[in-house]
Amino acid sequence: MRITVAALTSSLLSCVHAAVTWTATPFNPAAVPLAVRSPYLSAWLPQGAGTALNAAWPTFWTGQIVGWAGYIKVDGVAYNFLGAPNVAGAQKASQKSFQFTSTQSVFVMTAGPVDLTVTFLSPVEPTDLVKQSLPLSYLALSAAPNDGKSHSVQLYSDISAEWVTGDNSLTANWSTTTGNVLTHQVQLAKQSPFSEVNDHIQQGSAFYSTHSTTGTTFQTGQDTVVRAQFIANGRLPNTQDTTFRAVSDRWPVFAFAHDLGTVSQATPPVVLSVGHIRDPAIQYIVAGGAIQQRSLFFLSQFSTMSAAISSFLDDFSAALTRAKNFDAQVNRDASAISSDYASIVALSIRQVFGATELTISKGRTGKFNTSDVLMFMKEISSDGNVNTVDVIFPAWPAFLYANAALGKALLLPLFEYQATGQYPNKWSVHDMGASYPKALGHNDGRDEAMPVEESGNMLIMTLSHAQRTGDKSLLTTYFKLLDQWTQFLITDSLIPANQISTDDFAGSLANQTNLAIKGIVGIKAMAQIASLVGDTARSANYSSIASSYVSQWQKFATASTGKHLTLAYGNDNSWGLSYNLFADKLLGTNVFPKSVFDMQTSWYSTVANSFGVPLDTRHTYTKSDWEIWTAGLVTSTSVRDLLISSVRKFAADGLSSQPFGDWYETTNGAVEGFRARPVVGGHLALLAL
Repeated sequence: MRITVAALTSSLLSCVHAAVTWTATPFNPAAVPLAVRSPYLSAWLPQGAGTALNAAWPTFWTGQIVGWAGYIKVDGVAYNFLGAPNVAGAQKASQKSFQFTSTQSVFVMTAGPVDLTVTFLSPVEPTDLVKQSLPLSYLALSAAPNDGKSHSVQLYSDISAEWVTGDNSLTANWSTTTGNVLTHQVQLAKQSPFSEVNDHIQQGSAFYSTHSTTGTTFQTGQDTVVRAQFIANGRLPNTQDTTFRAVSDRWPVFAFAHDLGTVSQATPPVVLSVGHIRDPAIQYIVAGGAIQQRSLFFLSQFSTMSAAISSFLDDFSAALTRAKNFDAQVNRDASAISSDYASIVALSIRQVFGATELTISKGRTGKFNTSDVLMFMKEISSDGNVNTVDVIFPAWPAFLYANAALGKALLLPLFEYQATGQYPNKWSVHDMGASYPKALGHNDGRDEAMPVEESGNMLIMTLSHAQRTGDKSLLTTYFKLLDQWTQFLITDSLIPANQISTDDFAGSLANQTNLAIKGIVGIKAMAQIASLVGDTARSANYSSIASSYVSQWQKFATASTGKHLTLAYGNDNSWGLSYNLFADKLLGTNVFPKSVFDMQTSWYSTVANSFGVPLDTRHTYTKSDWEIWTAGLVTSTSVRDLLISSVRKFAADGLSSQPFGDWYETTNGAVEGFRARPVVGGHLALLAL
């Protein structure tokens, strides 16, 4: 009897899932976001088909361990609830349940007669620039008896020096400050500003903090020593290890213990914050090639890091209320489409915002210029570029939905740079810098060339921002640039030259049908932009060109059978996801006829594999963001739901243990390579409509 690979995989998965003893709501993702607030505060539980909170170490988005351990003592018996430390004298708590929302991951761990609720809250505050720019996340712990009796309870948690570097052979130093708030601060002894090692920034400090309440103790020192101290005594001696050393030399950890005393009912949460803060944060090229150093926005409101941390801890109760309201609103909106859709959106939101940083500049006097707010996005796990236009573009629906005004802060660095005249090409630049956090432009013009892709993207995003916000400032200030890109699209988008699109991993191709769609929508977008600023003649001209291009494009791009669009003109056997049609729907430009949308809708239902419709006929893989964009443009609810459920199936298949990947196989749900990328903001495409 032959067993296929697919059947074997399915059988193995069912066995793994059968071993999961907890309830998971809405499902077990490949990796659970724990503390995800910035490109450098990004801690996940690698879960695969189901790994308990205390069965693996939390990891950075790359998969590198960031030590984070937790114990609870109940009536003198110690249980490990977080991380995978190997210290004698403790047993494992058992995981009872797990739930994720847009901002929270909540575990209930049973430690004998007590249940411990472990809440990881990474706030998403899109309408509050100060709060959104704080690279801090909450851990909240609440204990409750599960047997109706009273019990003596103590809690412990620590982080390791692994939080501050991508190279554990480097030397760290640390300190502990006391007062109303207890804070452990740890950093590399030798800082390398604006430099990364294995995607970790080699600058700034990790902070682990909690309120200094009765029964709270602390210790810094070797991992096994400090953890054994708590296991034996239920408290820490308030001592500091000052033997600074390499991160991997006797693994220094930074710990807190909280004695809750006798517990007879659910306790108020013990709240801790974890963060990674650096200043300055971003290098940014301005006119004349000068380099500006920019700070995270929250520093304009707090004179010290400790003041920001104290405010953050004090705000927990209100922050939790705001988070629950935000989660509920997102869930209501997404559930109106489907429960599968709501679960995809909830898993995506922290990831997209966790790739961004809100920054501010200083004037000549050293004071912060609060009118100069720029947002920077790291192209996580692919090229590491800064503000990559074709990464912002798929992520764009998340910003339109959460707060379209943030989109302006993302686009401004690209506009400001190109308006200085330092970028020599006539199309839009691909990104603001080859390596985050250095937004140094491409004065040599040798950035990755995606001329139609990026020019179309910029026009589409700029118009959608103006439509959502009523703010025409980008249109008026950068009209000349927008028009320049449109002129390029007029020459190169009806019959696109051999070039790459955003799906550069698939290779370059001439006469790309989907790329032409983007260029034509871009031209029509400029017609509307011209209309909004009162240039009626230009508006009429560009509208006419876009309409003329569509009728010509239909002849080039439709297969001779009339059943589908081709991937490339003249290749009847080719097809792909025409996700760029979504932009026509989003903007209300309606330049493409409904018959094209209907044709593609019918076609996709005939070529879907087990995990969705392939990106195009060159391969069987797809992109989850483009699957959902396509779900937003199809004219059939059943085809829409087919695409959505395919992405949900992939997200829950347990075949990887890395943060949500967007590039995967439609035949078996295997991940192709990307992880933790902000493009999952594209999963909000249906909400953006």
